[in-house]
Amino acid sequence: QVRVVESGGGSVEAGGSLRLSCVVSGYTGREFCVGWWRQVSGRGAETVARITSDGVITYADYSTSPKDRCTISQAISQSDSKATIYLRIDSLKPEDSAMYICAVDSLCTWNIRLMAYRGQGTQVTVSS
Repeated sequence: QVRVVESGGGSVEAGGSLRLSCVVSGYTGREFCVGWWRQVSGRGAETVARITSDGVITYADYSTSPKDRCTISQAISQSDSKATIYLRIDSLKPEDSAMYICAVDSLCTWNIRLMAYRGQGTQVTVSS
């Protein structure tokens, strides 16, 4: 059974940093793509970044994306079929406040609805 569990969110002041973690376990495919999205209640999910099992990284590029302030990375444990994907965001702004959600599938897509497995998310709240 595939599990996706996010953690690391919290309340921070503007200008601070957070490192979010996404632990994917039970995934047996040889290749995977893990993405981070963020969602504010009542609005659609915004893409943030993604990384493949081969280490290919892509940051979403749109007017309000945090691409210049975030770093995605991963640590894979072959022994217990577990991968941890990190998303660090620096110079946090109030508009970064959202539920940050992690999802995994064998192929990459920017549409979270097409991802096979997703977590419950971790809340980030940035105060001014």
